[in-house]
Amino acid sequence: MVAQALEDMDKTIEVMKAAMEKERLMKSMENKENKEEEEKDMQNNDFKANAEDTVKTDNTAQTDMKVEAGQDQAWDEMKEADISESSEESDNADNQDNPDMESENEAEVGAAEASEAKSKGKGFFKSSKSKELEAKEAKIAELTDRLMRTMAEFDNYRKRTEKEKSMMFDLGVKSLLEKILPVVDNFERGLSSVSEEDKSSSFVQGIELIYRQLMTILDEIGLKPIEAVGKEFDPNLHNAVMHGEDENLGPNIVAEEFQKGYTYRDMVVRHSMVKVVN
Repeated sequence: MVAQALEDMDKTIEVMKAAMEKERLMKSMENKENKEEEEKDMQNNDFKANAEDTVKTDNTAQTDMKVEAGQDQAWDEMKEADISESSEESDNADNQDNPDMESENEAEVGAAEASEAKSKGKGFFKSSKSKELEAKEAKIAELTDRLMRTMAEFDNYRKRTEKEKSMMFDLGVKSLLEKILPVVDNFERGLSSVSEEDKSSSFVQGIELIYRQLMTILDEIGLKPIEAVGKEFDPNLHNAVMHGEDENLGPNIVAEEFQKGYTYRDMVVRHSMVKVVN
């Protein structure tokens, strides 16, 4: 029995070492994923900066267009002033020299043609600048939409990977605890078979201390025993292997527990093996 207990203790130590190594690997993977997330955040920030530069460039283009429009307006005003002066001079000449009607008609036709040519050229440049501005605004809207979609997809990916990583870790711990529970059962069987005279021996006390230390570590990890005796039968937690009669207990109440059950967080590691009252 002592040799078996020592062998079980060695196995327990090996299993715990494997668990610590697995936890170290998980932390290393988590650090690596955090670095990758930081790099993706930096890329997203660079993308935002490029979008802001594009907006600033468009604002500068709009300002230049306004300046050009102001210059065109000033040029038109100067042209109108020249035409007005020419008209006044023509009127004075008519009053003094009284030129013929044919020269006056030719001056009017030339002024009208110059005004029409100026109006056509100005409309052409305005139309071209308006189309260029609309194209830039459409490009900015497209880039903004792509940025928002990319950020949303990355956020969903991050949440999904975190959930999957947490589930994988919990399943690994659950699998490890399932292998440790038989060692716990052997400790309990060995200690329960010790007579009252031998309980005071240093060897038995040492084995009991090791058992308590092991249970403390498992409790800190999250392993909890399932309450069974005196509780109502729950098929999600208990495994009924026997039925019986008991006047002191009501129907569907657990009367006896043959093997302890345990839970880890919200998962059942092992169901309790019980006897239920009919």
